[in-house]
Amino acid sequence: MVLQRNNHRRPHPKGIIFDCDGTLADTMPLHWRAWQLITKRHGLALAKERFYSLGGVPARDILKLLITEQGVPLDPVAVAREKEAEYLPLIAQVEPINIVVGVARENYGKIPLAVASGGTRKIIEQVLDHLGIRSLFQAIVTSEDVVNQKPAPDIFLEAARRLGVPPQFCRAYEDTDLGMRAIRAAGMEAVDVRELLVKSA
Repeated sequence: MVLQRNNHRRPHPKGIIFDCDGTLADTMPLHWRAWQLITKRHGLALAKERFYSLGGVPARDILKLLITEQGVPLDPVAVAREKEAEYLPLIAQVEPINIVVGVARENYGKIPLAVASGGTRKIIEQVLDHLGIRSLFQAIVTSEDVVNQKPAPDIFLEAARRLGVPPQFCRAYEDTDLGMRAIRAAGMEAVDVRELLVKSA
């Protein structure tokens, strides 16, 4: 029975995929600062708890949701660009989530690694460059590379495809319920970063 204690954990994945915001990088508080400015500027309501629950959803899609719900006539793409402009200067303050970055460093050169993020390529690559970890990843997949966003599995499936690893042999790391649903829908082993952080505290 002891041998089966951790049977939910698949041994030796052939590829590992990481979300970025809140997983590799401690960016969510900084994103929240940018969102506060934008929602105040445009008269939109977005509670902090809801913002965190929407982790992994592209800004334009969050804005579409808020605009539809609140009946505010705005261009979600244009406002998403404004939000990105507010966030860019904050990247210099981003810190790594060391327990997850450590996993990437430990596996670099052994098995292929990818990033699958709901952010834009411009932002994600700047964050990874800032943290000095861009070179660890063979593939970076962002919201611009797939039609269906998290919790759909598409972004993780595309990352696996680019790594050349079947999804069932991939392990993926996420920090939100939406992201965990996307990983499981892709047929991959899912690791909840929130649990890792609690255990390491």
